[in-house]
Parts: sequence; structure tokens; C-alpha cells
Amino acid sequence: METITTRDKTLRMTLTGMFMAMNVILSMSIFSIPVPGGHLYFCDTVINTAAILLDPFSAFIVGGVGSFLGDFFFYPAPMFVSLVTHGLQAVVVSLISHRLRSRHESLASGVGVAVGSIIMVVGYTLGRAYVYSTPAHSIAKLPFEILQAGFGAVFAMILCYPLRLRQLFNRVVGH
Repeated sequence: METITTRDKTLRMTLTGMFMAMNVILSMSIFSIPVPGGHLYFCDTVINTAAILLDPFSAFIVGGVGSFLGDFFFYPAPMFVSLVTHGLQAVVVSLISHRLRSRHESLASGVGVAVGSIIMVVGYTLGRAYVYSTPAHSIAKLPFEILQAGFGAVFAMILCYPLRLRQLFNRVVGH
């Protein structure tokens, strides 16, 4: 059994808090692109990156709790949709990335972010239909949800692999 040191716990909490703060900040309208029916946010890049790097619980804190807080502070109507959708997205990306990592690390992460993107698009489409009591609002926003999910998936993969954030993370964390 692996012993978790105080340094490991501190590092995990610090990284989780840093990614969660980035998620909350990117939930602000000033860091978004206005689109019909709302805004296009860049938080999926942070959620996917954190999920690739961190364990599933920490990924949930970044994705679910971070998105919940971002909505709570800036636009509370969908905050519970964000908690569930981005939380589930982050956990699934983390689980797939870590379970399949032994053979092909970047491929495993690619599969994870692809599945996570589907979860995000479906979760927000259904969640918005419920929160706003009209499927028309969700359908109008659907192309932008797909764009946001795709952007977040692609840029997280670029950060983690071609730009070697995963490699740096492994060196710093000691994996």
C-alpha cells in the first residue's frame, strides 16, 4: 500500500485549489465570448486539464464544485446543473485517463476528454431544458455547447501533451 505523505496531501490540496480558482475565474463573463442565448466559457479547458492530471475526487472538486461556485457568484440559475454535469465530466475524464494510462497515456486521456465532452453537452442540454422549462433554449445553445466542449478537450490535450504539462506535473508530483 502506498503511503501518502504530508507533502503529497499539501500538494494535492494546493493544485486542486489552484485549478478550482481558475475554473471560478473563467466562469466570469469578462473571460467569455457572447453567443446567442448566453456565453461561451473556457472553463472546460481547466476542467479537462485538471481531470487528466489529478485523481477523480480532486477532479470532481475542480469541475463540479468549481463550476458550482462560479455559477453561484456570477449566474446562479444553472449552478446545480454545473455541479452535476462538470463534476461527472471531471470524474469520468480522470477515471478513464488514469485507468487506461499504463499503455498509451495520451490516447487514454483523449478518450477520457471525448467521453467527458459528450457528458458535458448532454448534461447541459438536459439541464437547461429543465432549469429554463423550455427545450428551445437548450437547442439554441447546443451548437455553442459542442464548440465549448470541443475547445476545452482540444486545448487540454495540447496543454498536457504537446506542451508537456503532464510531463512537468509528473516530475513535480513525483509520479
